[in-house]
Parts: sequence; structure tokens; C-alpha cells
Amino acid sequence: MEIEREMKKVTLGHEFGAGAACLKCKDKCEGFELHFWRKICRNCKCGLPEHDVSMNSEENKKVGKLFEDTKYTGLIAKLKTDGIPRYQGNMVTITLPSPTTAHTVPPTASSTIVPPATLAGAAQPGFTPAGTAPTGSPSPAQWKPQVQPKHVVVSPVKATKVPATANATAASVVPVPQQAPMKSVTYEWAPPVSNKYLAVRYIELLPPEKRPVAGTEGAAYRRQQMDRQLPEHDQDPSKCHELSPAEVKQMQQYVRKCKDEALGVGDVLLPEDMAQIQAGGPGAGGKLGGSASGPGAGVGVAGILPGGQVGGANSGPVLAGSGVGGFGPAGRGAGPGPTSGSGTDQSAGLRPAGGAMGTATAGSVGLPQKNFSCHHCKKPMLLGEPAVYAERAGYDKLWHPACFVCCTCSELLVDMIYFWKKGKMFCGRHYGESEKPRCSGCDELIFSNEYTQAEGQNWHLKHFCCFDCDCILAGETYVMEKDKPICKPCYMKNYAAECASCQKAVEPEAQRVSYGEHHWHAVPECFKCSGCTKCLIGQRFMAVKNCLFCSVECKKKVMA
Repeated sequence: MEIEREMKKVTLGHEFGAGAACLKCKDKCEGFELHFWRKICRNCKCGLPEHDVSMNSEENKKVGKLFEDTKYTGLIAKLKTDGIPRYQGNMVTITLPSPTTAHTVPPTASSTIVPPATLAGAAQPGFTPAGTAPTGSPSPAQWKPQVQPKHVVVSPVKATKVPATANATAASVVPVPQQAPMKSVTYEWAPPVSNKYLAVRYIELLPPEKRPVAGTEGAAYRRQQMDRQLPEHDQDPSKCHELSPAEVKQMQQYVRKCKDEALGVGDVLLPEDMAQIQAGGPGAGGKLGGSASGPGAGVGVAGILPGGQVGGANSGPVLAGSGVGGFGPAGRGAGPGPTSGSGTDQSAGLRPAGGAMGTATAGSVGLPQKNFSCHHCKKPMLLGEPAVYAERAGYDKLWHPACFVCCTCSELLVDMIYFWKKGKMFCGRHYGESEKPRCSGCDELIFSNEYTQAEGQNWHLKHFCCFDCDCILAGETYVMEKDKPICKPCYMKNYAAECASCQKAVEPEAQRVSYGEHHWHAVPECFKCSGCTKCLIGQRFMAVKNCLFCSVECKKKVMA
């Protein structure tokens, strides 16, 4: 019965995005019209992501379906309207002081002036949900340094995680003046960590063109990778074309295996914090591996310096916090101020415009940590820089944010969603192709026992067709044009080169001579001297535009 229900639900969504303009082909495309079984537009051959269609809702449904019935349900929310699980994502707006502003640390703490270049790392960012304006600055009374010891106990998720306590003692802080210029940045996605400063540092370590800042090429890159790396037809039989009951059953088994054995979401944490969590030492605690609040909701350690010592007079000031904190290029720990959340999952240092900042620990921040090296590039991690962990790979492995990529396509794993198999990290698309062949016609995984292999690609038997007219190519002459099979009539009409001599199309099986942008039939009637008509096959020749010459004399005779 379940398989029958899946088959009845089959729909390719032909009405979704219908008529949308193509961003790539512009006026050449009459508007998006989904091909009957290919995942492309019938008019321009481009995919849906290349058209002006808002995909947020569809993407949220797709990823929600992926996380359904897994321990990552903290990242989805079921809506009562249709019961379809939706990916909540993590769109956030971060408010930071303008980079042009510098702040002076009081002489009692340090005589150093924090330069503008390090300000983004020194100031704790304000955090507001997307679409809301930052709240006002706190009153001057809130700017005064406070000494209030905090004691937070963090309960582990797994029995293997040792409960630990986090202690933070307030130190000298300096306010960000109320009149200081502020800058708000909206990220279409950010790591779901308790410490929002850590999320910002993670994004800053990505290549600039791949940072998911709303309205930039990085946001467009993320949307393209969401479609590319997580095809909905790899996980939902209802999105596939004409599956038999046996194929639906096989696909359901594949999806279950994928979720149980490979699917994961990365955790963002400081390596030094992870070391303390694993050692069960004082001042560390965290949630790892997909807790109810979402994977990656790890908590940092406020004011813990190398060697496990709490920052004091000889190590530079450390900011007070609620027991969770961040490490930045110009400061360690979390600033005082209002916290969000409840219980042990509170966020520290999430202040509006009047937050606080700390000073750099001399000679330590930004130095390589030889004890921690990236599993991908083998280079050491820098002190204070967050790393990405993958539970299925084991917490003894860590990656630079920019190194957390698919082993096949080397692209960043979108929203840190990974698939781990035999010691390798895959995106969803290439994990699927490591398990099943993928049809080059419909882009779906092949669950049938019989299929065609041609030109180094795999095809459903019924999908080895001409890319232009969809005629079946079994037993027919075809030409591969940009890795797409084309029947001979369509090739002659749309792709064949024109002979510069006889002005006729050159057949795909015919021999030809090409020079630059010009082509000739490789026969004496066409490939000959324009002056004396001598056959030039196997001879030296001169080409001037679309004319051929056997000698300078013939060239002068014709071109004079």
C-alpha cells in the first residue's frame, strides 16, 4: 500500500515556475516550460535554477524531507497546513561596528589601540532575526565593567560525553560608543551554533565569492549548490518519472540506508574547546552530533587560554559571559549583556549596538596550532579559528571551513550537509552516484536492473534519446554534442559545420579539414587552391579568411 501511495503521488510539478524568464538566455527563452521527463526547460534547455523563480519554499521542503525521520529533526519544522517537513535554515542578520571605527582599551587593562582591521573580531556582534531592525543601545550605566562570576553546568547529549563546568570571571571591558557607526549584514544561512560570533568567523573564513550574504554572488552560489548537491529526485520517489513498484521499493531502501549510514551535518567548534570536551577537563562542555536544538549547537569556553588557564592579569583581559564564548582575532571570551535561549543553551555576547570588546592576547592569537591540522589540506589550524567536525567521521578529524568540501566535485558542502562513506566526504549528488548509476537523460538514479552505457555515461533504456527531438537512438546514428546525444537529422540542422567551399553542411561521418573557424569537406572538389584549383589534401597551403592557396603567387593572383 505504501508503494502504491508513492506512485500515486508522482508529480513533476509542471506548473511550478511556468513562464519564468531565463536569467541566462534572456529574451531567447520564451519562458520556463518543464520538459516531460528531463529536469530542464523545453525552450532553452536550461534548468529551473537558471530561471527567475523563487526556490526558497521548494528548497525548504526538499531539505526538510531529507532530514525527516533522522536525528536532525531540530533543523526542520512541520507545518500544520500540509504536514510537509520544512528546513528552517538559519537566516540571520548580524550587526557589527563599522570597520572605520577604532576603540581604545583603558590603561588599566592595556595601552593598546585596537586597529580597525581587527575590530570585527574584537567586538561581539549584535544578533537579530532576519527582517527585524537591531534594538537600541544600552544605557551608559550598562557600559560599566561588572565583576559577576558565572557558573554554568552543560549537560552532554551522549553518555560518552563527560559533563563539565564552565567558569567565567568578568574583566575590564570598554563600551562601543552609542554614536559609533554600525553595519548590518544578512546571511541567507549561518551555522546553527549557540555563539553567533563563531558563526560569523566561520563565514569570514570562506572564499569571499562563496559567503552566503543576501543579494551577493555567494548567496546565488549557495542556491545553485542546494539544487546541484541535493537533488530532490534522489530522495523522493514522487519526484521521479515512471518508477515501477519494485524500483520504488529499492529507492526507499536506498534513502533509508543513506539517512542511517551516511547523512550528517557538520559541527562548528574551536579545536581547543573540542580537545577539552574530549578530555572532560574543566571549563568545557557542549552538545555535539545533532542534538534536539540542531547539530553544531556546541558551546564555547569563555576566557580559556592555551594550557587550560583562565585569563588573568598576565594574559590580557577576558570578557565576562554566561559560560559560552567565542574566540576572535582581537579578543577571547564573550561580552556581558543579555542572553538568549534558556537552560544551558544560552548565547553569550549577543548585544545590540552598544556591545563590549576585549583585547588581544599578546603573542598567541592567530598562531598555528600544531596539535590540530585540517584533515583535507593537512595544514595546521590557527589559534582562535573555528573548525568543522563531522560526527560520522569521528571527532578526531577536523576541517578548515573552506576545506569542508565534496571529495568528487571539490565544492563546499552546502549548509555543511555531508554524506560520509568509506573515509570520504561526499555531497548528496556524488554520494548517490557512488551507490547507483545516474541517468544522463533524466538525472535520476537508476534502480532498474537494465540500462544503457554509452559514451562513458549511463542511461535508462527509454532515455537514450536525441537531446533535441527526443527520438529513440537505439540502432540509429547519433553524434555527441557537448556530452549530449544528437540524432543525425538534428545534427545536420542545428550543429553541422558548413563547408567554406560548397556551402553545404558537413555530415558527421564525413572527413573534413578544419582551420580556425573554417571547415571544408576533405575531398578534391572542396579542399583545393582558390587560384589554380589544385587539390591540397596532404599538401602545404595558405588560408586567408575562407580561401585556400597553394602558393604566394596564387594568393596574389586572387587577392590582388
